[in-house]
Amino acid sequence: MGSNNKICPDCGKKMKQQFIGLQHCKCGISWKKDIGYFERTSDMIFALERQTINGKIKQRTIIQSKK
Repeated sequence: MGSNNKICPDCGKKMKQQFIGLQHCKCGISWKKDIGYFERTSDMIFALERQTINGKIKQRTIIQSKK
């Protein structure tokens, strides 16, 4: 089974994966691995941030707000 196994609790449709650990639905609900389900707002920016962990460069999903 693929990694996209989340069903939107609002509309009941399958969510689409944007980044690893971050999935979106067309109705405005998102799911992030450490947060859970949340509603997106127009000032949210989703991006990847590079971090060095144990000598390896990893990309992690971050959520920022517009300034």
